[in-house]
Amino acid sequence: MFELLDENNPDEVDVKVISNNQTDNFQDDLTQSISEDLTVDQLQTILEKEKQKVQDYEAKIKHVLADYQNLNRKTQSDIEKGVNTKVDEFMLDFLKIYDDFIRAKQVFTESKINIEGLDSILKNMDTLLVKYNVTPIDALGEIFDPNFHEAISIITDSNLDDNTITKELRKGYISHKRVIRPTLVEISKK
Repeated sequence: MFELLDENNPDEVDVKVISNNQTDNFQDDLTQSISEDLTVDQLQTILEKEKQKVQDYEAKIKHVLADYQNLNRKTQSDIEKGVNTKVDEFMLDFLKIYDDFIRAKQVFTESKINIEGLDSILKNMDTLLVKYNVTPIDALGEIFDPNFHEAISIITDSNLDDNTITKELRKGYISHKRVIRPTLVEISKK
């Protein structure tokens, strides 16, 4: 208990200091009173209960930590999927414009119009595609694969194996190992 030494000065408090000898005596008294009141069997029972509590708490902590790690992984995955979905949507819109530039270049080349400006724009567009890991799907001469190609016409050709891609009608693209746009193709049948 604290007592004020000077009632006019509330900042002054009487503090009683316990020496090390007094502390040791207190601990000895406490140990003696515990050992007098409890038997060894009772103490072992208490110890076992406390050990069980520690094990239970450790198990709970491990469970909570595992839940946190799972939540963290799922959150990271959801964020990554969300970002990739938005990038894919943007790239699909961009690819429509890119296709228009390719067609314009072909028309200007056939009309013998200077295409230097279009070439530099297309190089910039190609750089953007590479930057965002968007790669074209090479299909011509390959066997049709519904994971990468979409067949929109069939021709009969006895010289080719069934389902050989004979023409690319629209280029397909892959982004981060996912098809964002399948290649539109023409395939052969015997």
